[in-house]
Amino acid sequence: MVRFFIDKMEKKYRQEMLRGKIGLFSGIFGLLTNLMLFISKLLIGLSANSVSIMADAMNSFSDSISSVLVLVGFKVASKPADKDHPYGHERFEYVTGLGVALLITFVGSQFFKTSIEKMINPTSVHFSWLTFIILILSVIVKLYQGLSYRYAGTKIDSQTLIANAKDSFNDVYTTSAVLLSILVEQLTGWRIDGYIGFVLAVYITASGLLMVRDFVNELLGQRPTEKEIHQIEQQLNRYPNILGYHDLLIHNYGPQKSFASVHIEVNSQMTLDQAHDVIDLIERDIYKQLGVHLVCHLDPVTVNSEEYLEMHQELVKILNKLNSDFRMHDFRIRYNRVLEFDLVIPDSNKWSEDEIKTEIARELREIEKSYQLKIIFDHNYLL
Repeated sequence: MVRFFIDKMEKKYRQEMLRGKIGLFSGIFGLLTNLMLFISKLLIGLSANSVSIMADAMNSFSDSISSVLVLVGFKVASKPADKDHPYGHERFEYVTGLGVALLITFVGSQFFKTSIEKMINPTSVHFSWLTFIILILSVIVKLYQGLSYRYAGTKIDSQTLIANAKDSFNDVYTTSAVLLSILVEQLTGWRIDGYIGFVLAVYITASGLLMVRDFVNELLGQRPTEKEIHQIEQQLNRYPNILGYHDLLIHNYGPQKSFASVHIEVNSQMTLDQAHDVIDLIERDIYKQLGVHLVCHLDPVTVNSEEYLEMHQELVKILNKLNSDFRMHDFRIRYNRVLEFDLVIPDSNKWSEDEIKTEIARELREIEKSYQLKIIFDHNYLL
């Protein structure tokens, strides 16, 4: 049913409105189902005198608050850009996601004390078939909820909804563990309710901390995925009239707000108008195909100079001797016999910057090339 409504919204609303509509729908769906689960688990937990069921009930209550945060997050994130927020409000989704993660962590930590007390002074869990049936229905509801969240999150590329899907699947595991503790006590007499509650507390807290880490990384600005980098690289490889590209930077201001810059190498004999037409085409194509706002910086390369070609080849040989992972770009020969270039330093490098420069100068002297060196060392790169 949830998929039906999501697919219906996909046909009805434009792309820029679809994200907010699906997010709000998912929040309302999650809030209603989580409140229903919280109330039912709380009642049977009190009647059964079970700390693990109570822990599971409070976890459902935290999920209800998470759903409210999802509603607020998507409402704010869907606001258009304004004077104070020229890149829009989509990053607010990460803020609410962080709030969900902190809430999950807090709830999990609160059950350590209760579970330890139950382990020290174990009491019996009052079994009833009603309790058993309600917990099984809870597993089914949570499984459906998780699948729905994951479907919606995948549709609109929402890490917040995908995190809620993971949390729903976690609840499937935790409620199943509660059922296990009840069955074990009924079959063997072993009172393991406190131990199960402790394991659930550890699991919930650990899950929350991992989610906190992920959302903090999103807010700080982490490295783009290899898929994102590869998509831009594939697109740039389509243009035969550019010589190369480097220094790609990607900035994310939300799931649908990506800005990037890259240096494009072109033949120095191109006119300014010709070069501008090339990068203008690249910028338009990448926005159309990938939705990325790209800005290109021009790097003219003197490819028709014999001296340039010879020294470029010699430097490539020298760099390969030092480290086959070294990459050079922006190579120029200045009028006062200065070789100027940027050198990308990989993780595999064991040399200091001074050692690299000394070794390159020594290698140049051995082949009787009298040039000065001006090297810009680049430690942060995507391509």
